[in-house]
Amino acid sequence: MFMSDTIGILGTYEAQKMEVVIASCQVGIFFFSAVCSVAGRIQVARFIVTCNTTILSMLGNGDFMFKKLGWCVFLVFLFNQNVLAQLPDFTEMVKVNGVAVVNISTVIKAKPETAEDAQKEQPMPEGMPPEMEELFKHFFNNPEGGGYGGGDTQSLGSGFVISKDGYVLTNHHVVKDADEIIVKFSDRRELVAKLIGSDARTDIAVLKVDASDLPAVTIGNPNQLQVGEWVLAIGSPFGFEQSVTAGIVSAKGRSLPGGNYVPFIQTDVAINPGNSGGPLFNMDGKVVGINSQIYSRTGGFMGLSFAIPMDVVMNAVEQIKATGKASHGWLGVQIQDVTRELAESFGMKKPMGALVSKIMPGSPAEKAQLQIGDIITEFNGQPIENSGDLPPMVGMTPINDKAKLKILRQGDEKTIDFNIGLLPDQVDKVADTKTEKAKPTNRLGVSVTDLTAEERNALQVIKGGVLVQNVGKGAAKNAGIQPGDVILRINNDVIRGVADFEKIAKNLPAGKSVAVLIQRRGSPAFLALKIDK
Repeated sequence: MFMSDTIGILGTYEAQKMEVVIASCQVGIFFFSAVCSVAGRIQVARFIVTCNTTILSMLGNGDFMFKKLGWCVFLVFLFNQNVLAQLPDFTEMVKVNGVAVVNISTVIKAKPETAEDAQKEQPMPEGMPPEMEELFKHFFNNPEGGGYGGGDTQSLGSGFVISKDGYVLTNHHVVKDADEIIVKFSDRRELVAKLIGSDARTDIAVLKVDASDLPAVTIGNPNQLQVGEWVLAIGSPFGFEQSVTAGIVSAKGRSLPGGNYVPFIQTDVAINPGNSGGPLFNMDGKVVGINSQIYSRTGGFMGLSFAIPMDVVMNAVEQIKATGKASHGWLGVQIQDVTRELAESFGMKKPMGALVSKIMPGSPAEKAQLQIGDIITEFNGQPIENSGDLPPMVGMTPINDKAKLKILRQGDEKTIDFNIGLLPDQVDKVADTKTEKAKPTNRLGVSVTDLTAEERNALQVIKGGVLVQNVGKGAAKNAGIQPGDVILRINNDVIRGVADFEKIAKNLPAGKSVAVLIQRRGSPAFLALKIDK
């Protein structure tokens, strides 16, 4: 009896100790699960909680030794390296590749402002609160106190070294119109970069610095990326250099407005202004894309960022290094997606392909006798799932190469051969047709023009006045007159046109202040103007 009671007491004591151990383990398990969840490892966290629940239910019916064995097995599993290996560790990748990522700063020297420039302003993101609008305008439309007619304009971006002899990649929009480009390395060296060339259509720019034996990245294959795969970005958001963010590939082959020749990689990596031009790495530490754009309703990161695939990038880079510019293949069609309803009307089993809605005159498509209503389903053996697939494929094909289209025409499948054309450069055509703005020739240091009917309507000027085009050094600039202003009166003399303005300006007394009535963005104001003796 005594022995039996003793064993019972000891058993109770051991059971109590084990309950404490079990409770402690449960706390540890749920804490570990919470950490996993915060870190984004939801699947691992759920798996641990499921295992915990299962084992607890199993232990409720077993004997004491079986309970101990069950907990031991579970704890070994919990800290098993195979489980922890599912959590990505980027530290080594950052150490190896961070030194090849650079900060790009540019300077655009101040130039005399034109009336056309004065009307330009960056669009505000949709849905932005009014109280944030002025701050946004200052950040994007007038960076670093610069802007039209003011001081030098500075901007920041990111880039990365692709070869030891000093070639650096970034975005075209980061260095566009820059008079000076500075590349800052992780070791604090700053080198002036030369722009070898850039391509607005793919948003790629190639720079060269005078240096050797630089750390360089390894280029990867973006076609091997899988949706859901981990990726990492290094850059300088808002000027914070060597910032590292990570996420997953959300989608591939995205088409964006103005980026028809780029099948963007969509990720949820945190990208902000200043990250543009920086590299996107895969888990092998290879660059698979250049971070280029974000989608946002607020001006900040919202979980949608887009990178240019490196196969598109390197195609442009090789051309730029060889000729200073990149050319793109051209078919000459306007296309749209095939909806389910359209697919049914065309007798297709499922919606796919690119539906031709317009053919450009003189284009390769016209020469190949492509017709409106044709549905392009393949290009050189590659399937066309939607209309966004076709432009990048055509664009990356060398000029004059023979290509093959598979199409559906009135339910019949046909094959069409054609030669790839050269994509017309609309930007150059527009630039060639621009006329030089009139230079200031009068005593006030401004050039003016009569207002057209459209300008009167836009500027809310009913009659009279002259539109300021350029402002140079002189009395007008000192008085605060800006391009885009409408001069209505000088010293109570009504300005009916350019002839009136020139006559009155010529006869203004030197050394005396005169009142000038202007209208700026719909609001009238008087300015005091004084011509030096």
